[in-house]
Amino acid sequence: MGSHKSLFAAALFVCMLAGALAEDPYLFFDWKVTYGTIAPLGVPQQGILINGQFPGPIINCTSNNNIVVNVFNYLDEPLLITWAGIQQRKNSWQDGTPGTMCPILPGTNYTYKFQVKDQIGSYIYFPTTGLQRASGGMGMLKVHSRELIPVPFDMPADEFAVLFGDWYNKGHKTLKRILDSGRSIGKPDGIQINGKSSSIGDAAAQPLVVMEAGKTYRYRVCNVGMKLSVNFRFQGHTMKLVELEGSHTVQNVYDSLDLHVGQCLSVLVTADQAPKDYYLVVSSRFSKKVMSTVAVIRYKNGNGAASLSIPPPPAENRAGIAWSMNQFRSFRWNLTASAARPNPQGSYHYGKINITRTIKIANTHAVVDGKLRFGINGISHVNTETPLKLAEYFGLGDKVFTYNLMKDEPTEGDNKLALAPSVVNATFRNFVEIIFENREKAIQTWHLDGYSFFAVAVEPGRWAPEKRKNYNLLDAVSRHTIQVYPNSWAAVMTTLDNAGMWNLRSDMLERAYLGQQFYFSVLSPENSLRDEYNIFPTQQLCGIVSGLPMPAPYH
Repeated sequence: MGSHKSLFAAALFVCMLAGALAEDPYLFFDWKVTYGTIAPLGVPQQGILINGQFPGPIINCTSNNNIVVNVFNYLDEPLLITWAGIQQRKNSWQDGTPGTMCPILPGTNYTYKFQVKDQIGSYIYFPTTGLQRASGGMGMLKVHSRELIPVPFDMPADEFAVLFGDWYNKGHKTLKRILDSGRSIGKPDGIQINGKSSSIGDAAAQPLVVMEAGKTYRYRVCNVGMKLSVNFRFQGHTMKLVELEGSHTVQNVYDSLDLHVGQCLSVLVTADQAPKDYYLVVSSRFSKKVMSTVAVIRYKNGNGAASLSIPPPPAENRAGIAWSMNQFRSFRWNLTASAARPNPQGSYHYGKINITRTIKIANTHAVVDGKLRFGINGISHVNTETPLKLAEYFGLGDKVFTYNLMKDEPTEGDNKLALAPSVVNATFRNFVEIIFENREKAIQTWHLDGYSFFAVAVEPGRWAPEKRKNYNLLDAVSRHTIQVYPNSWAAVMTTLDNAGMWNLRSDMLERAYLGQQFYFSVLSPENSLRDEYNIFPTQQLCGIVSGLPMPAPYH
């Protein structure tokens, strides 16, 4: 695997970086990615394991830590891993998307090196190659506040990482063949929680967690599914929301919470009920067929099985969408909390910044040459053999893609899609407004790499400039995903101050794979290390840049 050579190069890189980052600790991980048998829904299938685990190992780190992950690919196919929500400041080289990195080929390894700069919160990692995410290879990345930074709640007795979401019994290779043939993969087969599923009254079910009476626990929860929004709730217990995608929130109490694909949050749950078993219930939202599963929450020294009467889900259809929208509006940034941010919470008055560019995007689907495709504003993105970032860096971008095929507004009444690499040129440090219009009947979730944005509005209907009067310009949560309900729109605002090549994509895996994504190219005019790191000496080269001499480094 060339591990000695790779480890030497990694150590050399760490030494080079140490002068700039000497005060921040390094955490080192070795991951062996293999196939193995898993059965999230009780049906054995080939899964993707990391160090023999599904879900994969938890990365437990602190704000500003430097993370070094040496990934050995024992699969029979290329592999890339992305770190969703980690902003990779000045460092899209390590973002782990097909537009920024060459894949790790079978039988080889690659060492990711990145810093969780000025971030806290709950995040996930997963494969971005093909549909591998449908078979596992995913896990949680927890970023704690530094000891000197006060957290706006008392230290919990313990923390629990909970990854749930829809699941397909067909493996990722079968699902990929279905999509490549031009068909949809259809509905999922069920919902899993931390790689398992259970039914009400299953006496053989093992507890997901054990709590002690009178103590409070932090649950870090992520929806790692491919298609379905879900609602989760604890039988007999309320939840206090304290963190959402890296931002401390106003601490409202909820009986149940909707969580959309790709989203993470933290809730506090107090063990204040009679000591026995209870259920964590997870059920699908906004789907014709309701799917659900449960996990046992056990009290230490408790006596008694969980009640068979579980808390009901929220309403569906229009009433359910209105309920979910109102819940979104209840999420507010905690302006009195401290956190590790370049602009400390409470001091970044985003509502007073002039918008320099508005991009309105509409998701569509169409049949192109007899095959299903998804796209944005008339363009269905296709990945390239040469990663977009590498082609641009080596001055060969025009041989791989054309900038700005996707326009800043959709063409009304035109649902045709053109297949091409989709790269949008953006001006460094511009303050942009992105409008997501969902004119389809299915809910959408979007994710932006490299940034967090202020999610200022979600409303039914079509967007128009006068809708800005409804924006939350004071305490919208800073986050990296946004859901858009059927026949509705959402608005987010951000400063494009992170130079690099950054992926904006649907978090619905089928849609992203079939083209519902694009890349922002954010170039610093200074070509300075102040704005972007040089390409790493260990960076893999492929496609038309393979074997080329390195361009002059930034200074």
